[in-house]
This record gives sequence, C-alpha cells and structure tokens, in this order.
Amino acid sequence: MGNKYIELYEIEPLVMHLQWFAAEDEGRTEDPTEQKKKKSREEGKVAKSSELVAALVVLLPITTIGILSSFFWKQFRALMIFFLSNIDQLELLDFKKIIPVFFNFYGSVVGPVAAVAFISAMLANLMQVGLLFTTKAIEPKFDKIAPNFGKYLTKTLFSMEAVYNLLKSIFKIGIIGFLAYLNVKSIMPNLVVLMNHSISESFKLIAGTAFKMMVQAAIIMLAISVPDYLFQRKQHLDSLKMSKQEVKEEYKQMEGDPQIKSRLKQKMQDILNSTMIQNVPKADVVITNPTHFAVALEYDSGSMIAPRVSAKGQDNIAQNIKRVAKEHNVPIVENKPLARGLYADTEVGDTVPDKYWSIVATVLAEIRRIDNNLKGE
Repeated sequence: MGNKYIELYEIEPLVMHLQWFAAEDEGRTEDPTEQKKKKSREEGKVAKSSELVAALVVLLPITTIGILSSFFWKQFRALMIFFLSNIDQLELLDFKKIIPVFFNFYGSVVGPVAAVAFISAMLANLMQVGLLFTTKAIEPKFDKIAPNFGKYLTKTLFSMEAVYNLLKSIFKIGIIGFLAYLNVKSIMPNLVVLMNHSISESFKLIAGTAFKMMVQAAIIMLAISVPDYLFQRKQHLDSLKMSKQEVKEEYKQMEGDPQIKSRLKQKMQDILNSTMIQNVPKADVVITNPTHFAVALEYDSGSMIAPRVSAKGQDNIAQNIKRVAKEHNVPIVENKPLARGLYADTEVGDTVPDKYWSIVATVLAEIRRIDNNLKGE
C-alpha cells in the first residue's frame, strides 16, 4: 500500500505538468475565416518575425557605415581638429558656438545611418505585413489592469511558442558567440602587438573586426528570420482558429440568420400571393389541370427573356384565377402535366424554367395564331 501511494504521488505532478502544454483554446478546430483574418489585421494583430526587422536594421545601417566609412573618418578627424585647434578660443560654457558646430558634424555622421535604419525597419515591416495603419493596437484596454497571470505564465513559460523562443535564443547566442570566437582568434596575433601600432592602425583593426562580426550576425539573423516568420505565421493562424459555433455565428452576421431570411422570403411570397390576382388580367395565358391548379403566364418579348409566372394557385385560389381570367378574356389552356410542373417548380415572379420553354412556347404560339385568326375574321 505504501509503495502505491508513493507511485501515485510521484506520477501525479508529472501528469499535471504535461497538461500545461495542452492546447490553450480547446474546441477551436476550424480554420479562421477571411472575415476573422480581416478583423485581426484591423486590430493590428498580424504575423511578423522580429528577427527580420532586427536583421535588416543591423545589416543595412552597418553596410552604410562600411560604404561611407572613409567619409565618417574624415568628419571625425575634422571635428577633433576643429575643437583641438580652437580649444584656447572656445569657452566651455559658450554653447552658442559649440553646439551648432557639434551638431553639424554629428548630423552629417549619424543622419545617414539613422535614416537607413528607419527605412530598414519600415521595409522589414512592409515585407511582412504590407501597408497597414491602425491605432487599435495601442488603444488602452481596462481589462488588462488585472491580467490573468495564470494564462500569461502558461503562454510565456509552458507553451510551444515559449519553447521555440528559448531554443531560438540559445541557437543565436551559440552561433554568434562561435563566430565571435573565430574572429577574435584570427586577429589574436595582431592584438598581442597592438601597442606597437599607431592609433589609426589599431582603430582600423578593431573596427574592421567588429564590422565583420556585425555583418555576420546580421546575415545569421536574416537566415533565421525565414523559418521564424513561417512559425509566427502558423502561431498567428492557430490563435485565430474558431469553434464551429463561432463560424456559424459569423456566417449569420455576414449572410443573415437563415431562419430570419426564410421568414422574410415567406413574407414576401405572401405579399406577392395576396396581390397576384391583380396580375391575372395582364396574363397571356392561364394553364390549368383543370380543377386543382392554375398558373398564369405573362410574356413580353421586348422586356423578358422568358415567360414569367404572374399568378398561381391551388383549389379555391385556382378557381378564383380562372374566374378573373374569364372576366378579362384571358385564354385558359388545360394541360395537366404542365400545370402541375409549373405550380411545383416556380413561385410568383419567377421565369419559366428551361425544361418548360418548348411546351410553353408552343402554347403561346398557338394562342397568338388563334388570336390573329379571330382578328382576321
């Protein structure tokens, strides 16, 4: 008994720890809809790799420094020469003379690098997100005053994203540290005798090595940014996953509640049915079976592509349609299959389906022939 209790005590914490890695939102199995993605983008929630931003912000400004290094060196020398040559004329507190000169040199050196860094950051974000401007991401949310620490710790410490970020950081530190070791090792003989060289030579050696290390680190981060972006995109899409109920609710919001749409359609149909008797006098023919169904058809070759059902009814309504048709001399044709088919397959206001065109055209042609003969007589 004692051993069993010990085993249970040892296993239970392990099971509880494994639960920390379970999916955060159970039941969210459906891929996000385009509407959900659009709403997330409007809120500033997009997939983005910070590695790409960091890589470009380091690589492009460092490249700029490398290209303009001779210009920067000349500006630095000119600045030092100016202040050292005028040190006896410039008072320490004479800011009106010192500050303009300093910022003139400072702007010429820092300005191009800062501009390239800003453009690099903008370019990195445009490559990943596209053109997006929203203030919702920085709007204050009062529900964050008392955050859910359990959920926060689970996400930051006990999630796949936390494990991935930890492994990514270890890999970056390891590879960049290894490259730094190789670079320092390669110049170690020169570092030992550095005191025997001039200041400019020493500066060039150290600056050149630092430049090479930063370029290498930026290229590594650029390479890491590709799989990192893919991972961030997958995590983003997973965070937007929806439950089946959420998909249904969104569909209702976009398309309208199917039940409401059905009721509206029925209401419109009732309105058409209540007023359709008024359309019977304008009909070209009434098809009947002859007692149970009646369907009134109207056709104007100038404005209609096919005959249209202007009224239809069953039993008492059918008898009423035939009565009105007789009062206004509208032809009544008995055709049981056609009357039943039109009544079942159409609603008031619908055009006649393709499968009935041939027989309806024959009926209308025969009515026109008879009508022309009567007029001729």
